Amino acid sequence: MVDRGAIDVRNAGVFQGPDAPSDDDLSTCVHCGLCLNYCPTYRVTNLETESPRGRLYLMTQWKRGQLPFTEDLARHLDLCLGCRTCEAVCPSGVPYGRIIEHGRAEVERLRGFSPKRKVAKLALRKLLPHPERLRAVGAVTRVAQAAGLTSLVAQGRQLPKLHGTYRAPAGGVAPAIGERRFRVAFLTGCVMPVMFPESHEASVKLLQVAGCEVWFAPRQLCCGALFAHNGDLEAARALRELNSAAFAAEDFDFLVVNSAGCAAHLKDFYDPLGAKTRDLFEFLAEAGLPAPAREVKVRVTYQDPCHLAHAQRVTKEPRELLRSVPGIEFVEMPHAEICCGSAGLYSALEPEMSARILEEKMESLLSVNPELVVTANPGCQMQLQSGMRSRGRSIPVRHLAELLAEAY
Repeated sequence: MVDRGAIDVRNAGVFQGPDAPSDDDLSTCVHCGLCLNYCPTYRVTNLETESPRGRLYLMTQWKRGQLPFTEDLARHLDLCLGCRTCEAVCPSGVPYGRIIEHGRAEVERLRGFSPKRKVAKLALRKLLPHPERLRAVGAVTRVAQAAGLTSLVAQGRQLPKLHGTYRAPAGGVAPAIGERRFRVAFLTGCVMPVMFPESHEASVKLLQVAGCEVWFAPRQLCCGALFAHNGDLEAARALRELNSAAFAAEDFDFLVVNSAGCAAHLKDFYDPLGAKTRDLFEFLAEAGLPAPAREVKVRVTYQDPCHLAHAQRVTKEPRELLRSVPGIEFVEMPHAEICCGSAGLYSALEPEMSARILEEKMESLLSVNPELVVTANPGCQMQLQSGMRSRGRSIPVRHLAELLAEAY
């Protein structure tokens, strides 16, 4: 059973660690409440304490020593998805994403990681920075899927069907198709090569068609986004140092990323590399693609990944690219900008709240009767496909790059 009372911790449970949210960040909130109806957990619960404003108030009073650090307080921070929808509607520019990451780091410093979060932290540290281990886990998972074993547990049922691993081309460079206009670096990341190799293949092909020579930094690793989102800023900083050195090995115009959460983390957390980082669709819209070579006849809707729409403010570019392909019937779902409930590890750590948030998303999505759903983040893909399976629907969910690549 969870002890719901005050937790006996160092420093009387007051924000005193090096990663505690700053007073300047916390003081930017003017408590106007415009964020409330955009917050997924508030929409589900109608509780002030499950809103951005409520959580900011709790952290502010905690830091001032006017609230004790309790498990109840920590749970309100645990239940935040970190989707940053509130940032996009905040008139005061509250840096909520940074605040919640630092708040979680302080929670874990004070209470210690809960059992399930300890497992998550250990798994992240032992797997994500080690590509060879991830490939081995992928190979074992493929065998387990073939035997039907992964269907026995909820997390296993969320996994996509695995079929091979993406590997960088020989020599670490994919040449431009036609005249070379840019030299870009490409983030391969951690889980994407194993879980969604077809997304990488399509993304690189689109970059080549756009006149890019694509370089793969040979020593690049996981960007650290999942670590930061879950309060392990120490591991996130270590990965930042390693990746910054890896990408400094050669010159390039931009670092292109096809995972919304990773791109947002790089832009926010990496200096100076973040200034050269572009989301794939942000870059393609700026650089331009040639006219599509063929029609793609499908009725499609688009789910905004939170860290693309709210953290990076990239919303119109994916839609413009979709509409540029002849044959596509694009239908906008209601509330496309509201989180689907995936949020990195959230669906595994907080499955009940994640499922409640997904329910609203599935109602919005299915209301427009799509033949295909596209998005731009691996967590969203898995969450939405899981929602389809649980409802007995066979509508596929794909990365937008895959659909666009069909036109070329």
